[in-house]
Amino acid sequence: MQPTSEFIFQNAAVGILIVGSQGELLRLNAAAIAMLHVSLDFVQGRPVGEIFRENRSLVRLALPGGPKQLKIRLADNRLASGVGGDVQGLRIVILHDITERHDLDSRRDALIKAISHDLRNPINALGGYAELVRKFGTLNPQQERFMTRIQQTTNKLYEMTEKLVDLSWIEAGMPLEHVPVELIGLTREVMRELSYEAYKTGVSIVNSIPDECPAVMGDPRSLKKAIYYLLDNAIRYSMGGNNVVIHAWHNRANVYYTVADQGIGISPEDQPKIWDRMWRSSDERVRDVAGAGIGLTYVRTVIKRHGGKIHVDSTLNEGSTFTFELPLMRGI
Repeated sequence: MQPTSEFIFQNAAVGILIVGSQGELLRLNAAAIAMLHVSLDFVQGRPVGEIFRENRSLVRLALPGGPKQLKIRLADNRLASGVGGDVQGLRIVILHDITERHDLDSRRDALIKAISHDLRNPINALGGYAELVRKFGTLNPQQERFMTRIQQTTNKLYEMTEKLVDLSWIEAGMPLEHVPVELIGLTREVMRELSYEAYKTGVSIVNSIPDECPAVMGDPRSLKKAIYYLLDNAIRYSMGGNNVVIHAWHNRANVYYTVADQGIGISPEDQPKIWDRMWRSSDERVRDVAGAGIGLTYVRTVIKRHGGKIHVDSTLNEGSTFTFELPLMRGI
């Protein structure tokens, strides 16, 4: 290695392993030695399958042709996000300790469960009582309208709880993962999850993302949620029989990702406001669709946390196109 590369290799905070074409461990840096609790004299030159035979995930990641990304158990009950790649006949593995991030995620999940129990149950009760009122007598038109509004509001509150936790978590600057993310893979997952909603609405989802779309560095979970909210909105505010089109392309610096619908569109005066927390248009067609006004705020926050940008192009009664850009992942 050149002196500069050697300095970076030895002093990097992430663990780095260099494996030969036959699966032998050629080098590892100080961080990797500390993470894995191994002795350099003992491991250097030996097959990774022998050295780490009790850590099958690490062996899989370290062998040539192995997976690109795996969670790796470390010593002392710690956890790492591992990234592997084949470079010029060598296998390079990078281990990033995410123990604290994993603990934070566990706390976040516990918080959501607590909210579900302590807040969602009373909200469900409100909606249930509103429905019972209808069963004990005929309501006049004004009473019926009020009861409908009560149920719409309880549905909105129910939907809002988890989104608020997610948004607060991101806005508070909680750490994100920094691993290679295949947007086409996340898109396919989201399409499967929303396929029934699209079917109910009569909307067809068209995925035109090319298979060779490059990866970005980022947090898979938050990026998946951002794509989910964009596609969910496109389906909700579309009209039956129309398409929602997902596309992506790239240049040398960025990956661009769009979700385009042929729905009700957004007026020019409303477009700057759609990113505001809990804002919803006064358009009755929007009010008739259940929503909390949090999804787009979350999307913009996540994209900005990843060093990207997002904007919308929309024409009222014709449709909307949301486009975000993220920095392209550079090769090793």
